[in-house]
Amino acid sequence: MKRKELRELAAEELKQKEKELRDEIFRLRMKRAASALDNRMLIRNRRKDLARVITHLRGKTEGKAQ
Repeated sequence: MKRKELRELAAEELKQKEKELRDEIFRLRMKRAASALDNRMLIRNRRKDLARVITHLRGKTEGKAQ
């Protein structure tokens, strides 16, 4: 996920994206535990995407508070 794409999303869309990423990370971890996950880098990439979403979401909500 690119930064430009994240900047264009509204706060509600970012919250939805955060929920989706958390669910996907959970499913990937379950697959890894069952030895069914081929590409282990997917978890790392999704965690980084989640961190980006949370960062942009925090920036948008703090901007409204000030």
